[in-house]
Amino acid sequence: MRHSLIPGDDTLHGHFSPDFAPVLTIDPGDTVTYRTLDCWWSAGPYPGGRNRDRPRVPQYRPDHGHALVGPVAVRGARAGQTLEVRIDAVIPGAWGTTVAGGWPSGFNERYGVEQEGVVHAWELDVATMTGRNQHGHTVALRPFMGVLGMPPAEPGRHSTVPPRPCGGNLDCKELTAGSTLLLPIPVDGGLFSVGDGHAAQGDGEIGGTAIECPMDEVTLTFTVRDDFPVTGPVARTADAWLTMGVGATLDDATYAALSSMLTLLQRLYGVSRPDAVALASVAVDVRVTQIVNQIVGAHAVLRDGAVA
Repeated sequence: MRHSLIPGDDTLHGHFSPDFAPVLTIDPGDTVTYRTLDCWWSAGPYPGGRNRDRPRVPQYRPDHGHALVGPVAVRGARAGQTLEVRIDAVIPGAWGTTVAGGWPSGFNERYGVEQEGVVHAWELDVATMTGRNQHGHTVALRPFMGVLGMPPAEPGRHSTVPPRPCGGNLDCKELTAGSTLLLPIPVDGGLFSVGDGHAAQGDGEIGGTAIECPMDEVTLTFTVRDDFPVTGPVARTADAWLTMGVGATLDDATYAALSSMLTLLQRLYGVSRPDAVALASVAVDVRVTQIVNQIVGAHAVLRDGAVA
């Protein structure tokens, strides 16, 4: 069955929480098509001036994080199972915004741009899949959703900023249309939310924002699996397996991603853990996912054909 959700009073929220009631309950195998706002709850394109002067939708509150749509419960899903999210379509709106510098943060301090900031306003052309800013710079678009995930099991409200093993602000640019994301389900029903559309981003998201944009269409198909246990995000793309790790440091995130990759190698090839380490050392790449979300992320990549 197909369903649809649009931003509104009932569907928008700025936190994760296991206490939020689902706005939609679906069956495994169902598809949901969303329309989403940009991360800042913007009511329209960046108007110029200071970034904080942007018009926002009425649902925005200063304590909110990313503008998320949901949560969606999957009937019969139980904590400890795996939620499979197939990303069928991600189509950006006509505009986006990138903010760099001008606020206190560890990375802005290192770049020397805490005091001076800029805003790039982008016009997005879906027909050519290109974006052009006010300075005439043009980039190729590769849209994906920055936030895909479920709340931790602990009661109360949880920030949307840090990624978690159950998903959230992963900011992994490989999660484009055609990819499938697998997440450990932390609470019965799952309570899945999505938001934070990105028209384009580099590995690392080094300035803290990508081309943040609304999405005209995000189509996701949900399945519950008992046959593929995961302890953190795992993704299947068109030509690779990805395992993702999050942590306080890049070392922590990298080893979390690699531990998950070793388990995947054991599953795929029926090898021992030491054999998986040996294979990973010659066939797996480690990449930085993002370094700007309080908790940092890394992902390990196993390309198709790297091991036969």
